[in-house]
Amino acid sequence: MSDHQFAPESQMMSFGYKPELSEGAIKCPIFQTSTFAFKKAEDGKAFFEIAYGKRTQSEGEELGLIYSRLNNPNLQITENRLSLWDGSEDAAIFESGMGAISSMLFEFLKPGQAVLYSMPVYGGTDHLITKVLPNFNIQCVGVSPLDDKEAVMEKIEKSGLKDKISFIYLETPANPTNALVDISMFREIADELKTEENPIYVGVDNTYMGPIWQHPLQLGADLVIYSATKYIGGHSDLVAGACLGSAELIGRVKGMRTFMGNMAGPHTGWLLMRSLETLKLRMEKQAQNAEKVAEFLNSHPKVDKVYYLGNLTEADGRQYKIFKEQCGGNKGAMVAFDIKGGEKAAFRFLNSMKLIKLAVSLGSTESLAEHPATMTHSDVDEDIRQEIAITESLVRISVGVEDAKDIIWDIEQALTSI
Repeated sequence: MSDHQFAPESQMMSFGYKPELSEGAIKCPIFQTSTFAFKKAEDGKAFFEIAYGKRTQSEGEELGLIYSRLNNPNLQITENRLSLWDGSEDAAIFESGMGAISSMLFEFLKPGQAVLYSMPVYGGTDHLITKVLPNFNIQCVGVSPLDDKEAVMEKIEKSGLKDKISFIYLETPANPTNALVDISMFREIADELKTEENPIYVGVDNTYMGPIWQHPLQLGADLVIYSATKYIGGHSDLVAGACLGSAELIGRVKGMRTFMGNMAGPHTGWLLMRSLETLKLRMEKQAQNAEKVAEFLNSHPKVDKVYYLGNLTEADGRQYKIFKEQCGGNKGAMVAFDIKGGEKAAFRFLNSMKLIKLAVSLGSTESLAEHPATMTHSDVDEDIRQEIAITESLVRISVGVEDAKDIIWDIEQALTSI
């Protein structure tokens, strides 16, 4: 009986925490301190050797605490617990999702190289890849989720950057259209393009599916990224990001984090620790509600099209195949739809909501709605927005944990106002 393996949701309450080190407190306290005292000078030397990569941690050696820019109990325990969901060797928590994304890309890309990325991605990510990285002589090649392997390789060849690609960045499902990207296909592409001098890593933004509904590391990704503000935090009361993967790669990411100084603080780590305890419960309820919301929208006369994973059928070809194999049939809790009447009708709908909040972000307990074309994705080039279905008619809803009947009532009365 001693070899029983507890499920992640069971381990979220205590994993990595020793009450005897904190006066027996059943919950981990907030370690609101900037620095930590060493018992002796030799400890300080040993801790810094590991922190700066001068040697690896010995078997059974406790990782010592130094300074909260390097490590903090709240951060470390949260990273250990988050790793359980994706089955990763290690995790790094950041002060924002963009902090995680930028640290990862700057660690694995150098001037003169290029990143291959799927479109659409979150607006902030798009700005970083298409407008910031070029300032550091890092180019980009964008591809569509609908492109098969042959089409992707053709675009790479036409770009003239085939020999410069050093990182593949994917977001799946894509924000805000729920388009699915085939992670295993891009793993194959990375393996075909890589050389001994130029290993090509695959990073996947898994924010839309949280750590519950999809596991990119098991599908061939090297790194998985989250805006932990969203489902992981889940209460609209913190901003955070996360990057997970092998101990070697996360060690490199943490090294970049140390010197960029964008790790999360102890209070954020503590809040994330609290949220992880109810993560699965919240996400399951949100998914149940989203299914009912999508069913209502599918038959509404003022709605042209609904972008929801649960609407995919065999007629959708590769997208349906990816959904079944990659998402395990999990439908998520994000729903987007085109309203008849363009921007004017979309704004009228958004302005008429009574329960659902008009706000960006997603994955929280409350339902949120926004207009991607003029809000989260307004910085994406207009021709690309049209190409990837981010039109003036599109509204995105993050379905919360309220009573589904109330959410649908609010959507219905708002549509009636158009």
